[in-house]
Amino acid sequence: MFESFLVAINAVIPFLFYLIFGHFAVRSKAVEIPFLNRLNKMVFSLFFPFLTFYNLYKADHGELPSIKMIVYSVVSILTLILVLLLVVPRLVKENRRRGVIIQGIFRSNFVLYGVALTINIFGEAASSIAAVMIAVVVSIFNVSAVVVLEMFNNDGTGVTALQLLKKLAQNPLLQGAVMGLIFYLFRWRLPQGLVTPIGAVSNMTTPLAMFVLGGTLRFDAIRKNLPYLVPSLLCKLVLMPLIFVTGGYLIGLRGAELFLLLAIFGTPMAAASYPMAQNMGGDGELAGQMVFLSTVLSVFTLFGWIFVMNTLGILF
Repeated sequence: MFESFLVAINAVIPFLFYLIFGHFAVRSKAVEIPFLNRLNKMVFSLFFPFLTFYNLYKADHGELPSIKMIVYSVVSILTLILVLLLVVPRLVKENRRRGVIIQGIFRSNFVLYGVALTINIFGEAASSIAAVMIAVVVSIFNVSAVVVLEMFNNDGTGVTALQLLKKLAQNPLLQGAVMGLIFYLFRWRLPQGLVTPIGAVSNMTTPLAMFVLGGTLRFDAIRKNLPYLVPSLLCKLVLMPLIFVTGGYLIGLRGAELFLLLAIFGTPMAAASYPMAQNMGGDGELAGQMVFLSTVLSVFTLFGWIFVMNTLGILF
């Protein structure tokens, strides 16, 4: 269990470093907020397509998760999004906050936490299952996040179905994800000379996004957003994993597959949520605070969930 706690800490420390680095870069006047805002747009438009492409491109075709696992995960995510679309607008008045809260609750940092935690607990043999689930889950996350943020855009007017399809086609994250999925499904391989720089740009994306977040995050504004942050984070880190891990257990999922449900629903808000909200008319400030706080709190919640699941004997 101590090893699992260390994995959770080690998964979070890099994010905290990028956040602190960005914060002190602004405090020391090495960079200014207008520059970070421009950098944020660049990361969203240029860097994130490489990240979404590479995550799917490199997915392993080895041992596959069960059909039950895939179907349950997909149905659970879509059901959660539908429920949030029905409930959140009734509770939150500000349109630009609705999409951010919905995205924050259903979209997790599964890419960075899923494989690392699964391998630490179940060994390398489970890495293929985790990698394939990443290809499935992240595709749903990316498409759904764009749809949700477009539905609750800044001016509150919404979009028609045709406008939504056009904006989906123009979204950089989805463009990268579609290309990555095509390469994954057809098992096309690029020359290593191209894979290396694509991987390097992909690896730069999250540090840059978190650096920008650290520089633009206003800690004094967290207090005013507490009425939104507290229930959202409770849902994200406590309620959602409780519901969907329990559901997975009841339908017979065990071991690595059951644990992956925790990684899907109980890991912190995806780092990409902040630049997406900032660039798509959502409340970027609230999104940034949700990413920051969920990242810090996840050290304790993930350890708690792993401890409980191990104590109950449902991990192995």
